[in-house]
Parts: sequence; C-alpha cells; structure tokens
Amino acid sequence: MKSVRVPLSLQQAVMRTMRQKLALASDFLQKAFPEPSVTYQQRGTIAGSARLQDWEIRLNPVLLIENQQAFINQVIPHELAHLLVYYQFGKVAPHGKEWRFLMETVLKVPANRTHQFPVNSVRSKIFTYACHCQQHELTIRQHNKVIKGKSCYVCRQCGEKLILLEPT
Repeated sequence: MKSVRVPLSLQQAVMRTMRQKLALASDFLQKAFPEPSVTYQQRGTIAGSARLQDWEIRLNPVLLIENQQAFINQVIPHELAHLLVYYQFGKVAPHGKEWRFLMETVLKVPANRTHQFPVNSVRSKIFTYACHCQQHELTIRQHNKVIKGKSCYVCRQCGEKLILLEPT
C-alpha cells in the first residue's frame, strides 16, 4: 500500500487540538496526563483508533486530508477520550457512560460513535452478493473468506445463504 504524507501544517493542527483537549481534561480531572503519540497509519474506512496500552492515537491520513477541520474537531477528541477513559477508569465499555461523560462534559464535543465522512477514496473493492430478499455488499476481506471456504454469510432478514452475483 502506498504511503500518504500528511502536510506538516495539518500535523501541527492535529497536535494543537490534541494538546488543547488534553489540557481541558487535566484541568477538569485535576490530573496530569502524558501526551499520547500520534501516528498516521490507520487504514481502510476507520478514521482513527486508540491503542490503549501503547498510549497512541492512530489516524487515517487520507480521511484527515479530505476532511481536515471536521476530522480534527471530531476524531481527535474521540480517540483521546478513549485513552483518557482507560487511564482514569481502566477497561470499560468503549463508548460507555465514562467515554460519553469525557466527550460531552470534559472535552465539550458531541459523543458520536462513528464518523460520517465520505469513504469512497479509502473503501476497498466491494462484491455484490444476494439472498432471496435483497442484495448485500461484502468487502474484499469477506469475499476472500467465502472463496477460501472459511466463512459463509447469511441474510439477517430471511436467513438465506448469500450467493455471489456475477459482474455484468
């Protein structure tokens, strides 16, 4: 996979927001938190992830570049909140009451579990499967599992096994 270079000015904006939100949490919780490392290695349609034990935030460089300010306003606090919750409360539900409290009360950001960014540029090839009642889109990973006989997917509506539709 080809590596995407995030412009320095954008990296600086990410760090500025992360430090501002970290300061808010430190003031509110009366505790000094270490600064997490930030990497730009998240792939696929996921905007970001928090690696709790490594104290690291991984960001999707393509989605960051395509959705700069909205990404910084939403994803940075979201992932930082995961780290702070882990530091403060230990292992709890990923988007549970502690996380929602940190997002809304401490970091002053809506507690959205998922992003709404367009993902066409980062989405892998999709394979169309069908059952009795509808068509389904499977990712290349899911499709490869079917081809190798490692998985069989069924429709949640009708319970029928999904069959690959031949491209037309």
